[in-house]
Amino acid sequence: MNTVPQPAPSRALTAWSLAGLVLLVPTVVIAGTAVLSTQRGSRCATYGEQCSTVPGDALYGCFGVALAAGLVALVWPRARWTDARFGAVLLQWGAQLTLGALILNGT
Repeated sequence: MNTVPQPAPSRALTAWSLAGLVLLVPTVVIAGTAVLSTQRGSRCATYGEQCSTVPGDALYGCFGVALAAGLVALVWPRARWTDARFGAVLLQWGAQLTLGALILNGT
């Protein structure tokens, strides 16, 4: 059994990565609901008119990058390359916030 405590930055990175993974789907659902509650969003859902010009590949790409970077940061060895884990968490949150912004831009 390993009783060596993890350094504080390592635990913080794990917490941020896990928080991002937990909030990824709610980010998409809440942003999508906000878009559908607008007149333009409801017209798109009902009649297929005035729909978003944001390409679906960009949305799927941001979702995939956020998911992959979050998983990489979560399973990365805690004691090694903390800077790389930090970069993965930054990439995860950057992609997740960009995804939310792109969805909201569809209004």
